[in-house]
Amino acid sequence: MAEFLVEVYAAQDSHALHAAARRARAAANSLASEGPDVRYVRSIFVPEDETCFYVYEADSAGTVREVARRAGLPIDRLVEACSAEPEGEDR
Repeated sequence: MAEFLVEVYAAQDSHALHAAARRARAAANSLASEGPDVRYVRSIFVPEDETCFYVYEADSAGTVREVARRAGLPIDRLVEACSAEPEGEDR
């Protein structure tokens, strides 16, 4: 599976961020139960930039678009991404 980053510009408080993250996870789980290969990984909020990043592992960008639609996330940007861990360490 590839890793994708959904970028959403929005001023949020911690309550709104946690609610959006719950919707993002639930939408991924729901779609995955229907067949597409998708997994919610994490959300990262950068308050100074009023930007939230949602990280997914999925079979395609189209699958991630559908998850975001179901979660009510207004995609400002969607890109394929790569994560790196120091050698010899597990995630």
